[in-house]
Amino acid sequence: MKRLLRDRRVQTVLARVLVAYLKLIRRTVRWRHENLAAVQPALAAEHGALALFWHGRIPLCLVMGDVWRARPRRRCMISPSADGAFLSVALEALGYPAIRASTAKKGDSAKARALVAAFREAVTWVDDGGVLVITPDGPRGPNEVIAPGSVQIARRTGAPVYLMGMAAAPAIRLNDWDRMQVALPFGRGAMVWDGPCYVPPDADEAAVEALAAEWSARLAAATRRAEMLAEGRAH
Repeated sequence: MKRLLRDRRVQTVLARVLVAYLKLIRRTVRWRHENLAAVQPALAAEHGALALFWHGRIPLCLVMGDVWRARPRRRCMISPSADGAFLSVALEALGYPAIRASTAKKGDSAKARALVAAFREAVTWVDDGGVLVITPDGPRGPNEVIAPGSVQIARRTGAPVYLMGMAAAPAIRLNDWDRMQVALPFGRGAMVWDGPCYVPPDADEAAVEALAAEWSARLAAATRRAEMLAEGRAH
């Protein structure tokens, strides 16, 4: 399967299917935003910003993309895995070129070097005023747990971080590690914004881990709120 996913022709087909699906969901689902005012200053600013949402909500992400389209310079951070390849092709077609990065296993020096290079590229991008979108629990989890990498990028750049909870109903929940939510057309969707969050420049490892835990709880809460709104259980 991995060999098949690495085939450029297969990646092209899958990317086109994903683009078509994302556009369909954007156009046919009735979307509602809560606390959108929180991100308005960042949309009008020239400094960089980070935007985080859970890996399991990738099929809903174009509604987030429509908001950030107000910023001319946007990128996303995507795993260099086989399934990340067609995702990066699809998102680039939608105006979000990828920085390919993933966690490295202990002892894997090649991946460790690639991770350092991607981290530096991400920091430079945000320092230069770009918006960087990250699924901070991807590509392998644990589900809805923010890894320290995005917090470290925020610490190095001083950029504001926005947490984006997304949900749609009706939707199919896949039985995979991130319980991916695949929205069905003509339903309702919600996006809940939280932030901005900041990391002190002198934050040590313990402080970074504490902030990662705090942001995980806040992003999970925003996602649960979005689910309630999409399902009509909140007003």
